[in-house]
Amino acid sequence: MRVTTSRSKNSESFYITKSYTNAQGKSTSKTIRKLGTLAELSRRLGTDRAGVMAWANEEARLETLKYKSETEGAAVMVPFHPNRPMDYNKQKLFGGGYLFLQSVYYKLKMDSVCRKIKGRYKFEYDLNAILSDLVYTRVLDPSSKRSSFRAAKQFLEAPAYELHDVYRALSVLAKELDFIQAEVFKNSFFLGGRNDRILYYDCSNYYFEIEQEDGDRRYGKSKEHRPNPIIQMGLFTDGDGIPLAFSLFPGNQNEQKSLKPLESQILQQFGCEKFIYCSDAGLASEDNRVLNHLGQRSFIVTQSIKKLPAEDREWALDMKGFKRLSDDAPVDITQLTEDDRQNLFYKDEPYTTKKLHQRLIITYSPKYAAYQKAVRGEQVVRAEKMVADGALKRQRKNPNDPARFVNRIAVTEEGEKAKVHYFLDQEKIAEEEKYDGVYAICTDLLDDDVTDILKVSEGRWQIEDCFRTMKTDFEARPAYLSREDRIKAHFLTCFLGLLHFRLLQRSLKGTYTTEQLLQALKDIRFADIEEQGFMPVYERQKITDELHEACGFRTDYQFLTKRKMKEIQKKSKNR
Repeated sequence: MRVTTSRSKNSESFYITKSYTNAQGKSTSKTIRKLGTLAELSRRLGTDRAGVMAWANEEARLETLKYKSETEGAAVMVPFHPNRPMDYNKQKLFGGGYLFLQSVYYKLKMDSVCRKIKGRYKFEYDLNAILSDLVYTRVLDPSSKRSSFRAAKQFLEAPAYELHDVYRALSVLAKELDFIQAEVFKNSFFLGGRNDRILYYDCSNYYFEIEQEDGDRRYGKSKEHRPNPIIQMGLFTDGDGIPLAFSLFPGNQNEQKSLKPLESQILQQFGCEKFIYCSDAGLASEDNRVLNHLGQRSFIVTQSIKKLPAEDREWALDMKGFKRLSDDAPVDITQLTEDDRQNLFYKDEPYTTKKLHQRLIITYSPKYAAYQKAVRGEQVVRAEKMVADGALKRQRKNPNDPARFVNRIAVTEEGEKAKVHYFLDQEKIAEEEKYDGVYAICTDLLDDDVTDILKVSEGRWQIEDCFRTMKTDFEARPAYLSREDRIKAHFLTCFLGLLHFRLLQRSLKGTYTTEQLLQALKDIRFADIEEQGFMPVYERQKITDELHEACGFRTDYQFLTKRKMKEIQKKSKNR
């Protein structure tokens, strides 16, 4: 409700009016009450025009409160006509799952980040609208940039920019990649603490649907074993598996060298100085360990037992000297009880290399040993079938290929040419059995409790899950972009999408899988009801209740007026 006035030749009248949207979808207004003329009200109230206007505004406020109290919870009557056809080209179904990601987006102050970037350029398009839609569609409907633009048009708040603006924005986002990551990390503390005392690091690669190398897209060892050029990504997450920072490097580069530049950026721009670096053996070179032995940093990394010096390898595989992790009691691994087969055992000793004094921890898990034995047993059966059928294919480099257990004899004892004979290599099988259930960890934390060290190491599954989510659920690969700057921006939106999703997932009270939360967000849709409002057309569940509670608004009422929906959209942008 608001106060309006009308002037005639001899007087000025005051009214309370109400704005609304008519059946044709146009905004209009109607008079609720006439308050009187200026002369009448001035005489009655004993004041001038300013005093009359203040009184009128108060009357409008009271009228608004009265209207809300009368209409709150009232049934909504929407007329439908059985013989009236639908309008052409009228969208009736809208996606609403983005509202919950939008709540995270604005709490991260991404709009402020975009304003800072805009101040350094002269573009006219809305960078904030473009970036936010790229993030939302990467989570909810991952596809090409053109398809993402079309998908964003299905949201309750359709984009006002054009497709060519998206491609122009990608170039700007690529230039500001480091700045955006640093700002997002700083702002992420507004959504709760970050466990930046533990940093997990890992690398993966993404293939492109091209046949020739170009720029950073180089031939390398693809995770998918595809014969396409790849680009590699190094990713840091915090101790809770929340993405922290990422970098891109050529597909043919040794991933060991990717750590130092990204870690230097974290030290300089993120203010992280004291943390434990944790990675798998592939990223635990001597130089990377030395790097994370400096200052207030430490490391906990997995160690390949096969690459240990002979003396240390013999000690690691010796079944003597183990202790039960739960109580440090000495245990004979060869004489375990049924109860002990559920436990974990360890032993440790100093481990010195040319550059570092370290601690080598060996663990033994009976359950893991049984699992490895069962898997190998199936592989041996397949290898035996290969020998029997004489259908041995060329052995691949895959360490799980059953053909690794097949050996061959191609000459006689006199060295003469002979027919090739294949046989099952029992020595190879026996050699692998030595490593069943055994796992090695190296650290420079010489005095810390083994239980705490192992707990940190076990958390590496979280960063592996991040890569799996980006590749599978967010469809980060294959990438179809060709320009280097747009490729960088593509992976930036994937990174930001993952960050938003993980922060939203953490805010829920219950524990939900990635698939459960993704499906819940994708299912949240609204039907337009004759332009009078929206009806939710999704199933209310416990997870949707928790989403509403975490984000501070509710969309699960039977009917939402247009005014109410705008209030919800406004709340989703509150910090």
